[in-house]
Amino acid sequence: MPRSPARPIASADRAAAAPRSAVLTPDLSVILVSYNTRDRLARCLRSLVDQPRSLSLEIVVVDNASTDGSADLVARRFPRVTLVRNDRNVGYAAANNQALAISRGRRLLLLNPDTVVPHGVPSALLRDIEECGEGVGIVGCRLLRLDGTLDLACRRSFPTPLTALWRFLRLARVFPRSRSFGRYNLTYLDPRGTYEVDSVVGAFMLVKREVYERIGGLDESFFMYGEDLDWCFRARSSGFVVRYVGSVTVVHEKGASSRLAALRMNYHFHRAMVLFHRKHLGPRYAGVLNALVYAGIAARFLALTPVAAGVAACRAMGLRRARRRPPREARCAGGVASPASTTL
Repeated sequence: MPRSPARPIASADRAAAAPRSAVLTPDLSVILVSYNTRDRLARCLRSLVDQPRSLSLEIVVVDNASTDGSADLVARRFPRVTLVRNDRNVGYAAANNQALAISRGRRLLLLNPDTVVPHGVPSALLRDIEECGEGVGIVGCRLLRLDGTLDLACRRSFPTPLTALWRFLRLARVFPRSRSFGRYNLTYLDPRGTYEVDSVVGAFMLVKREVYERIGGLDESFFMYGEDLDWCFRARSSGFVVRYVGSVTVVHEKGASSRLAALRMNYHFHRAMVLFHRKHLGPRYAGVLNALVYAGIAARFLALTPVAAGVAACRAMGLRRARRRPPREARCAGGVASPASTTL
């Protein structure tokens, strides 16, 4: 069973209600978890504030003890946002559960702070989830990276042993149109289409409140990664349909928080694979096959650890250089400001 939401480690502050949040039950509660993503968070919140005023929004930000001033920025620049400050990083799933517990909207949107939501997107997907009837419980959309390429995680199948094997062997990259090799990220389907899938990604996941009330919140065993797959699996097991709408697009920078601690995130990513398989798929298979699955995950983790270590080292070196580097004004030759430094 999923763990209960994390408790008395946070302080919550709901600002004075704005005209559009004065609705007793908002159309939509948007939930963001922040961890050292200040500038991206501000950009994301601005895109939400700019949505049509006909849509009643409640925005809840849970800050996981950021050290870059993310929480203070929210309090200062977005006073109508409900802000929860954690005194430690409790993980993505637990922080989302804190927000879910105090949310009031008829519909719930899990959103990453490194996304930008175009004008009208929430309204369009709310219409879609209403028109599809009671069966549809979760809806996701097409996510694009900053370079315009598709974020493959926006539509997925559950990672059965065979599906995971093809992905680990990178056969989907060689044969993206194959229904077998491209099964995990559904690369054989039109990314602009609309269809039922096993899972969408937690970076943008629209959920009916009835789903949350029936199956509960995210499983806090997943610190980061895998909790969205788990939630979709539980929703589908309870009779809800998960739907992908490719005609609607959101920009996703992706990995803004995880790049800050590459080694730790590599560990949590592979740990999530083990947790998901053990919880949902392991009981279906013989012990030998399960052992092979866990061995494959361990091998992949060990293979990627040097890469993660390299990323972490580069990140640490960049931070050290940034600390040693004098302010821009002080670098001007002879104490005379350069033309660039005078254009503020």
